[in-house]
Parts: sequence; structure tokens; C-alpha cells
Amino acid sequence: MEEAVGTKNDADTPRVGELAITPLRKRRLSGELYERDPKVEALIAELAVLPRDELTARAAITKRSDPGYVPSECLVYFIRASRRDNNEVRFERLYRILIERVLRSLPRAERSHGKNESLTRGIVRDKVSGRFVELLSADRATYVEKLDYFEVRFDGALASLRRDAQEQAWRDENRSQPLEYDEDSGELSPEVEAAAGAHDPFATSDFDDPAYRLRLDAAIEDLPPEQSRIIHMLRQGFPIDSKEPDVMTIAKALGRSEKTVRTYRDKAFAALRAAMADGEER
Repeated sequence: MEEAVGTKNDADTPRVGELAITPLRKRRLSGELYERDPKVEALIAELAVLPRDELTARAAITKRSDPGYVPSECLVYFIRASRRDNNEVRFERLYRILIERVLRSLPRAERSHGKNESLTRGIVRDKVSGRFVELLSADRATYVEKLDYFEVRFDGALASLRRDAQEQAWRDENRSQPLEYDEDSGELSPEVEAAAGAHDPFATSDFDDPAYRLRLDAAIEDLPPEQSRIIHMLRQGFPIDSKEPDVMTIAKALGRSEKTVRTYRDKAFAALRAAMADGEER
């Protein structure tokens, strides 16, 4: 699996102890190669000398707090290494364990209360797991640099797949949903405009009050799906639109025009203002 000491790749292959750990190939924008965490490389060297059954048993531990837990970064390494030693049995065992970890980390459709949201969660789950399987499968035939990030920071790489899948699911879902107003004019009713005004539920002095934030979170969840998503993205700092082509915006994520997003935002603000005022009266 690991290259023996003294091979022609000595100059390019970093070593941990007496074992050579195959380096990553993907480069950062600065030109530097991706590098695993030193602790991960040390653990890879430790695990590489274990009997295969013992490694599989360690890999099957699910609690991260367990001293024997094997980080997913290490599992990705050994799965990829099984291609080099042509060990299909080892690949299959570790592959199943890793895929189970991925599925456990993704939202389950049945946990959602709304049908549309439940469907979206199911789509996201399928897209993420399917894309990850594609990367692993492609790497069996030829080196896939995109998998390098999973050896550097697995959770971050998986979160990136999840964001991409979520944005695509939202775009697909919203293309099939009718608009709640005339998109040609983009006009709100006078009542909605008056209710929205300059109201920003996150700028109020009450936002520091935990009770206020709890009521606000509940009110956001009660919004129609698209309005709720816009509010959540605003809270995360996403701009509605941008002149920079590489910037992810709310308009891009939802597949809507800037005017449409602003209209939905104002509708959401109006609804939140009404909900918060109603809560205060009670």
C-alpha cells in the first residue's frame, strides 16, 4: 500500500517514521500542494501496520470521542490506497463504513414537517451522497484531485458538497413554483409595502434578548419556504446580488431576479414585523 523506503520517489514523498505516505497532488491558488494535518499523517502510519481486520474494526467505531476512532480523512486515504495495491476487499469494507458516515451526517427527509421541505432534504441527501460516490469511483480508475480536500478537511469538503446540492435543489424547486405576485412589474401591494417599511428584525435593540430571538426564529420558520430561505441567507451574510461573477448571491442560489428576491424579502420582513408585534401583544 505505502511505498517502500528507498524508492525513486523519495524526494517527493514525505515520511512518517519508516513509512512513506503518498503526498496529495492538488495545489492551492498560491501553487502550494495541499497537505494533510500532521496528526492525520501520523495516524495513517500507525494504522498502516495494523492487520486488515483490526483496521476495519477501528474504522467501524462511530463515536468521535472514542480513543480508537479513525478520522474520515484517514479512511479516505486507505480507500484510495486500496487502488494502488489492487485490494478490492479492503476497498469494499472501508467504502461501506465511510458511506454510512456520510449518510448519517446528511438530513433525513422524514424528519421534516413540510412536504416540500421534506422532498428538498431527500434530494440534497441523494445529490451529496451520489456525488461523493462518483468521486470515489472515478478515483479507482485515475487520480481525482478533488478528493484531496477530503483528506485535508473531510467535514469542510462534505459541507461544500452539501451547499452545492442545496443551492441546486432550491433552484430546481423554485423553477416549478408559481410566483405570488406579478414578476413583470415586481410591484408589492400598498399593504405589504407599508408593513415592511424599513423594518429589519435583526437590527432592533431587542435582538440581544434571548426571548426575542427565539420568537424571531419561530416566526422565520413559519414563513413560506422561499421567503424563509432568503432570510436565512441574509443572516449568513449572502448578498442579494453582486456585480462580481464569482460571488454567490441569493439571486443565483434561488434562480430568481434581484427584483424578485427583494420583493420576497420585503414580504418576509412585513410578515416578521406582524408576527413579532402579535407576540408582544400576547
